[in-house]
Amino acid sequence: MAQTHPETAATAELMRRFNEVFLRHDPRPLRDLIADDCVIEKISLDADGDRCIGRDACVALWTAIATTPGTHFDLEETYAMGDRAVIRWRFWSDDKTSVRGVNLMRVRDGQIVEAMGYTKGN
Repeated sequence: MAQTHPETAATAELMRRFNEVFLRHDPRPLRDLIADDCVIEKISLDADGDRCIGRDACVALWTAIATTPGTHFDLEETYAMGDRAVIRWRFWSDDKTSVRGVNLMRVRDGQIVEAMGYTKGN
């Protein structure tokens, strides 16, 4: 049986903990998972996206998403390789419609430093 590279294993564990925030609607762990200099390029109608810069902005955004009443995520797949991860998900809104998406993540020293979110177009 092949062994997982330690960096990949650490990234996978960080992504597991991150995903739990959204599956459990519990944002309390976020502050420990996100680096001071984290940047999120979030889903937006603007062609260049919309960015959150810094731990406080990133925690606020992900807290709002994780705690929106009547919504939930289905985690479809998480893949880690070195300091990178890909998370495929389906988000269900309070009106029971859904959208599929993917986050491209980068970590450093056990914390998320970059997240780029994309959704499937209609």
